[in-house]
Amino acid sequence: MSLVARIFRREQLDRYLETDKKFIKTMSAFDLIALGIGAVIGTGIFILPGTVAATKAGPGIIISFIVAAIVCSTSAMCYAEFASALPVAGSAYSYGNLVFGEIVGWVLGWALILEYVLAVAAVSSAWGAYFQSFLAGFHIGFPKAISGPFMPSQGTYGNLIAIIIVVLISWMLNQGMRSSVRLNNIIVVVKIGIILLFIVVGMFYIKPSNWHPFLPYGWHSAHGGVLGGAAAVFFAYLGFDAVSSSAAEVKNPKKNMPIGIIGTLIVATILYVGVSIVLTGMVSYTKLNVSDPVAFALQFVHLNWVAGIISLGALAGMFTMMVTMIYSSSRLIYSIGRDGLLPKFLGTLDKKGSPKNSMITITVVIAFMGGFVPLDQLTNLVNIGTLIAFLFVSFGIIPLRRNKEIQNHHGYQVPWYPVLPIISGLLCMLMLSQLQAETWIASGIWFAFGLVLYFGYGLRHSQLGK
Repeated sequence: MSLVARIFRREQLDRYLETDKKFIKTMSAFDLIALGIGAVIGTGIFILPGTVAATKAGPGIIISFIVAAIVCSTSAMCYAEFASALPVAGSAYSYGNLVFGEIVGWVLGWALILEYVLAVAAVSSAWGAYFQSFLAGFHIGFPKAISGPFMPSQGTYGNLIAIIIVVLISWMLNQGMRSSVRLNNIIVVVKIGIILLFIVVGMFYIKPSNWHPFLPYGWHSAHGGVLGGAAAVFFAYLGFDAVSSSAAEVKNPKKNMPIGIIGTLIVATILYVGVSIVLTGMVSYTKLNVSDPVAFALQFVHLNWVAGIISLGALAGMFTMMVTMIYSSSRLIYSIGRDGLLPKFLGTLDKKGSPKNSMITITVVIAFMGGFVPLDQLTNLVNIGTLIAFLFVSFGIIPLRRNKEIQNHHGYQVPWYPVLPIISGLLCMLMLSQLQAETWIASGIWFAFGLVLYFGYGLRHSQLGK
């Protein structure tokens, strides 16, 4: 068999279903939406509506969020069809293996590892900073030496809080999905409650004059306008794809997976738009280019007590985001180990139906990155990893429909096929073209390393080769 034929061998769905049946199916549609909201709604909801309104869109930020949601929904529908047709662990990695071939699956898996690891590491570091400022409000200090990345010149040797929170979440997830999902659901409900508190209280302080002019920068201008604002907030919706990692642990995945993915996007859009309406109505958009616009708006109208609660909402938002991403990354690493492309011990399940080995491995990596590595310049790589996965999932609907071995009877299907999947793929390409050159260079190094690993280890140990 030629090298090209070997690397484009496709996996069989039956083998995945057989291997993944050891997972315990406990998750409902509500659990999936909570997981998705946990990943999508983080601290960004308290920051982006203000800063993007001030710098790009004005009150038109409200329309920007709707436009970005419509763009994202095209990819979400493609993910929903894949999750319905292929109820297996591994998200886009497994989808790529089944419809394109092993090398494409590996590249998508490698892109998702980049997305998940960097996202959680960056958020764990930010969570540590937020938690310290929260403690400072009670006059509880924290030693500087253990409150930042390893930078001896600035007196910091590791972020202890970031390490502890990652280990704590991983321990929680390892106790079993039923109890973990229950706790995640409670925190997500608290987080949504805090966001709704801001919307309801803030409504009484809206001055319609703050919405004039509604489109100060127009639809598209040098400043950005509504469309520039949509491009800026597009990344606020990323994370719903993590829901698809849980397909092997979902009750009735054909029905519940599409509800979980599309439902996440709908709820997130309502919350983002609601915050944008109230925020730009409370304070003139020209004053919102600050690091914490929601807290600023509340202090502006003398609602300091609500501003304090918002900081709790930020902590809750980051916590649930880490829960979803650590959970998803452990299932991703398990899937790659299951196929032999990473060491086989990563692809095993313990007696509780949990991928304990992959969970421990990913926890060590994330805790090290979040605790010791400065990540300020690397977070843009999260976006490129996500968009590459979106791109292949969008165009992948076409070979999925043509694959006679994969049946999706009574499952969700993308409307307006094949036009909508093609539009989705083209929109992903457009968003990729907006990323900076240094992001492409750094990701190029990451993918080159991934290909060396695949050809040096994965190709020789692949289950398909056996």
